[in-house]
Amino acid sequence: MALELKQHLKLSQQLVMTPQLQQAIKLLQLSRMELVGLVQKELQENPVLEESIEGDEDRPSDTGEGGETADLAAEASRADGVAGDAGGEADARAGEGPESDREPTDAEKVADLDWQNYMDARPQTAVRDSGGDDERPSIENTLTRRESLSDHLLWQLQLADFPVEEEVAARFIIGNIDDKGYLASTLEEISRQSGVLEDVVARALSKVQEFDPAGVAARDLRECLCIQARALEIRDPLVLRILDEQLETLIKRDFRGVARALGVTIEEVAEASHVIGRLEPRPGRAFGGDDPVYIVPDIYVHRIGDDFHVVLNDDGLPRLRINGLYREVLAKGNPASKDTKEYVHDKVRSAMWLIKSIHQRQRTIYKVMQSIIKHQRDFFEKGINFLKPLNLRDVADDIEMHESTVSRVTTNKYAHTPQGIFELKYFFNSSINRVDGDAVASESVKERIRRLITNEDPRRPLSDQRIAEMLRVANIDIARRTVTKYRESMNMLSSTKRREVG
Repeated sequence: MALELKQHLKLSQQLVMTPQLQQAIKLLQLSRMELVGLVQKELQENPVLEESIEGDEDRPSDTGEGGETADLAAEASRADGVAGDAGGEADARAGEGPESDREPTDAEKVADLDWQNYMDARPQTAVRDSGGDDERPSIENTLTRRESLSDHLLWQLQLADFPVEEEVAARFIIGNIDDKGYLASTLEEISRQSGVLEDVVARALSKVQEFDPAGVAARDLRECLCIQARALEIRDPLVLRILDEQLETLIKRDFRGVARALGVTIEEVAEASHVIGRLEPRPGRAFGGDDPVYIVPDIYVHRIGDDFHVVLNDDGLPRLRINGLYREVLAKGNPASKDTKEYVHDKVRSAMWLIKSIHQRQRTIYKVMQSIIKHQRDFFEKGINFLKPLNLRDVADDIEMHESTVSRVTTNKYAHTPQGIFELKYFFNSSINRVDGDAVASESVKERIRRLITNEDPRRPLSDQRIAEMLRVANIDIARRTVTKYRESMNMLSSTKRREVG
């Protein structure tokens, strides 16, 4: 059978993701802080874009001739949620939702502005005032380097009087302490690393274990707690015996087993366990962990009378416009070269798409939040116990957008509501059937479980089976294993480990 090459023509339809559509989709899933960072980057890289400054005397009027402002945040707020699906993959026009036959509202008229009108007639000349002391950030808002556990220990080592070899060994010891405050290497390994005799390393370790925080550089939990007991001058013989002989049994909350092994009463074991419970099992806790992350809501939901009003948070979001100098470059009769005009044209087109994409992003977020309020109105009025089961399809069908668009809009977006601050994903949860056939949101069930455990008698904690039975009495049909799954997702201990004695 002979092989040969042939050419033939074929017509086919194919969906193509344009760069503009890709940009619109990318903007949808960005958090607010990421969006601000992206806009700042574009301001630096695209010379056509500039930030509009409030109070600029040279700025044309929004309503006068050539009102050429691209006040993104203001326009997004005024648009108040008109259609704009920037994330549906099948829409090559950045996802504009289908229009109805009704008369367009004022907000929609604002949204349909001619993008050429975002061109500024005059160049930006004002310079932002740096402001005085009142404009500068407060001292607690300035960036500082957080002290690590290693820094804290090395500082104490510098103040201590160590022989030379012990100081060398101590530095290697500190370098091998993990974030929890435990020594992660053996004395033999440290001796080999530092080139110091193992006996010298042992003496250095004993001295480092006297550093703050108490219990640091221990090799296991027992040694850590014993070091703290000595530092706090705890001389209760029962506490010391439990730490030395029955710590594993105590961790299992087997008070009866500890009492039987040591020949004491359960009440005495309970009293000693309270003392041990005040010790810190992770001495490096105060120095570890990530820096706190502060949530800035993307949306504010205010209740005014019987209605809920959505306000987009535009604080810190630069208000963009296109510099009027580049309009002159594109004007007819301008002597600029062809390459210059093509460069400016590409930059202007890129800037206009960025402005339009951010504008549509704000309108889409608004529309999704309005739909969430529509579906979860009882939650906003009465609290978490009235949260209903909801999925992305419900909101997508309601606002006539693609389901993937709703998913992107609700990712890393937070709403400040009368019930607190919640991620938009929080309002989408699975359902648990009621005994009578109705359904309740899984988050509501979790809250019920949390309250049952919080209000239980610590001497007789509720088992997962007992919690499932109590929820059935409350008309919620739930299995014991589901209760276990929800309890563990809330980082709550089992009933055996929650039990207290005395």
